[in-house]
Amino acid sequence: MNAETERLKNPEWKKWGPYLSNRQWGTVREDYSEDGNAWGYTNYNDAVSRAYRWSEDGIAGICDYKQRLCFAFSFWNTRDSLIKERFFGLSNPQGNHGEDVKEVYFHLDNAPTHSYMKMLYKYPVNAFPYEQLISENSRRSKKEPEFELIETGIFQHDAYFDLFIEYAKSAHNDILIRLTAVNRSRQKQPLIILPTVWYRNNWSWGYGTYKPAIKAGAEGILEIEHDRLSIKKLYARDTSAVTLFCDNETNFNKISGTAAEAKYYKDGINDFLVHNRADAVNPDRTGTKACFLVKAELEAGESRTFDFRLSPEELDNPFYDFDEMILQRKMEADAFYDILQCEIPDEDEKNIQRQAFAGLLWNKQFYHYNVSKWLKGDPKLDANRDFKNHVRNREWEHMQNKDIISMPDKWEYPWFATWDLAFHCVPFALIDPQFAKDQLRLLTKEWYIHPNGQLPAYEWDFSDVNPPVHAWSTFRVYKIDEKINGRPDVPFLESVFQKLLLNFTWWVNRKDKNGNNVFGGGFLGLDNIGAFDRNMVFKNGDHLEQADGTSWMAMFALNMMRISMELALHNPVYEDMAIKFFEHYLYIAEAMENIGDAKGGLWNEEDGFFYDVLQLNDGDSISLQLRSIVGLIPMFAVEIVEHETLEKLPNFTERMDWILKNKPQLANLVSHWEVEGQGRKHLMSILRKTRLTRILNRMVDEGEFLSDYGIRSMSKVYEDQPFRFTVDGQDFTVRYTPAESDSRMFGGNSNWRGPIWFPINFLIVESLQRFYYYYGESLQIEYPSKSGEMRNLDFVTTDLSRRLCSIFKRDGNGERPFNGGEKLLNHNEHFRDYLLFHEYFNGDTGKGIGASHQTGWTATVAKLLQPGRTPKGKFS
Repeated sequence: MNAETERLKNPEWKKWGPYLSNRQWGTVREDYSEDGNAWGYTNYNDAVSRAYRWSEDGIAGICDYKQRLCFAFSFWNTRDSLIKERFFGLSNPQGNHGEDVKEVYFHLDNAPTHSYMKMLYKYPVNAFPYEQLISENSRRSKKEPEFELIETGIFQHDAYFDLFIEYAKSAHNDILIRLTAVNRSRQKQPLIILPTVWYRNNWSWGYGTYKPAIKAGAEGILEIEHDRLSIKKLYARDTSAVTLFCDNETNFNKISGTAAEAKYYKDGINDFLVHNRADAVNPDRTGTKACFLVKAELEAGESRTFDFRLSPEELDNPFYDFDEMILQRKMEADAFYDILQCEIPDEDEKNIQRQAFAGLLWNKQFYHYNVSKWLKGDPKLDANRDFKNHVRNREWEHMQNKDIISMPDKWEYPWFATWDLAFHCVPFALIDPQFAKDQLRLLTKEWYIHPNGQLPAYEWDFSDVNPPVHAWSTFRVYKIDEKINGRPDVPFLESVFQKLLLNFTWWVNRKDKNGNNVFGGGFLGLDNIGAFDRNMVFKNGDHLEQADGTSWMAMFALNMMRISMELALHNPVYEDMAIKFFEHYLYIAEAMENIGDAKGGLWNEEDGFFYDVLQLNDGDSISLQLRSIVGLIPMFAVEIVEHETLEKLPNFTERMDWILKNKPQLANLVSHWEVEGQGRKHLMSILRKTRLTRILNRMVDEGEFLSDYGIRSMSKVYEDQPFRFTVDGQDFTVRYTPAESDSRMFGGNSNWRGPIWFPINFLIVESLQRFYYYYGESLQIEYPSKSGEMRNLDFVTTDLSRRLCSIFKRDGNGERPFNGGEKLLNHNEHFRDYLLFHEYFNGDTGKGIGASHQTGWTATVAKLLQPGRTPKGKFS
């Protein structure tokens, strides 16, 4: 067995990892303001001086799983106005399209136990253009693209350092650290390297009193004194390196102009170097934050390595096995991925997939947020809340998060998002199915899920409503895990299912406004997809009935039915639950059928498409005939059940047959098909063959949804012919915008009015594969529309997957579409093979948009690249 696979069996190997955030400032957790202005209460400039309450941040940082001790690199090019301790970016109000990191870094490699990790930071040799980035993005309108770091010219003439940061574990608590600095410029350049170790501050808030220490040892050694940590030493290979000490305490003199008890503040090392203040660091060489000060000058083109080691041992020669161990762990990571990628012949595709996995693994984060404590404030940190006005998350006092969680992006979204995480878990299951299962189980724990059954959405508003995809992901991960390990993990499936029963009930009770099995839900994570804010409260009781809200619930019901059937194969008690969810599906599907027959219904027969409906208080309704992915989501409510499975579930089969016999109005919601050599199959879907075909004809029309890079989130017809609508005396216009949002709706940093989003495309591919598994060659569509070529759905899904993967692949001109034509990124030998996995992508060009390290749901590309990704529609 591969060494990395063997290590995955031992949880000790995950107790240290890349669990440090890339940004802690500007988060809700650190906001103790009266007005709830999280972006204003803490910012990038004061982060150097403010001790965080809940978590820490740093560059390429690692910590233990409880984040007691942290390690990260800081750098100084001797020209910047402050040392580079954390990545810079714009807050939501500063960016013309919301928050945005303004640094260039890449996640290059990571093994599932973090036994080997590598990333790259490109650090300019000249003064970092902070003010230019702020002022130019402030000047630009919403209709202009973001102003990026590369556009400042800071990388011209290769005036930067490549800083390769590697970690390799000799043992689970013995960590080798290597920095390889390369001066890419044409002149000798100075570089200050600050490998820094510090404790998360647990002693200043009025609860704990224990204060650990870091002290100077012999030359090249920092002593780590903590009563609950096995790591006791930080070694530097260069024993002449100077050591600097301060405390991880807030410098209130700088933050608020008030005096503080501490003397050597968090910003002491910065002030010592940048402002030449010798009194800012502790001459007694002790504190709760410390670093080695390594001064280097690198010749043009020179590469130099700097080695350090965190260890529990007193080692006479801590670097005797250093080179061999880093090489060994790298080779073991290669061997692990070689097995996974053995059927991928294309080297470029292997590189894409491996970096997608690396990004997922690097974006794990220690997440700590006790909402009750946060709302009340601490004994030594007041929270002057204005509860009469909006205070976030007041209804979530039960939440106590202190876990390692997969983040969407540790800079732009350094907090968990439940529906994002559901997608993360699918590619995670390919490399670490136990972690994927643990993540899905975690969010259903009683200290996460609300007592009323609602799953928390995300930190800015846990009460927001995202699509209910947790059940889909749970069964998806269960089947992947079964395929990898050769046996089903029934206790996992059962434990999540029990909590999802509560969540399903919450949806039924809270989001079905009139009890007619038609669901709202608000924006459902799709931000500005509609003509107006879908959380909008209308006058006189008017309300929105959503084609996607209802379809998501039909999908949820089918997912829960399928899980129940699987559990019933092991415990017959679950047959009753399977029947319950089968009937729920029928009622929801029937409601969509019936509303579809009414004036202004969800289904528009003339257009052959689903639309949202505005139900008026007087009983009339208005169909919002805006073609977007809202009308494609009904495809996701599809399940195929083999007859041999039904034969093992006699009670379920008897009840299903009775319903279909005695309720003929529901009979057409379940289809039966006999395929020679494959047996009888049963299709459960909102869409009959005719409606499915009509929707697909729209979807694969290159003048509407089909792009060279996947399926757009809105029809391109609205580029020249915008959709217009008036409600409550307000006029609304929707225009196809292929890239960034052109409005401030939902902060302005997200756009569902044209771009390509991987999670929706991934579900489209999987749904069509299941339809193909049922219909086979009997269902063919013209693909693309108007091409004259008739294709089966297997061909369509394969081609859609190809288009999605092409976003990252080098084309015939040597360019990767996600780079947006940027010459440096596409053609420079020191950039061209490094990839970013953006939040979403330009619907016309494939250029990456939004969060630039969002390897969460975009990492589903790794699953699309895996051969045999979904054999003929079955879950695998």
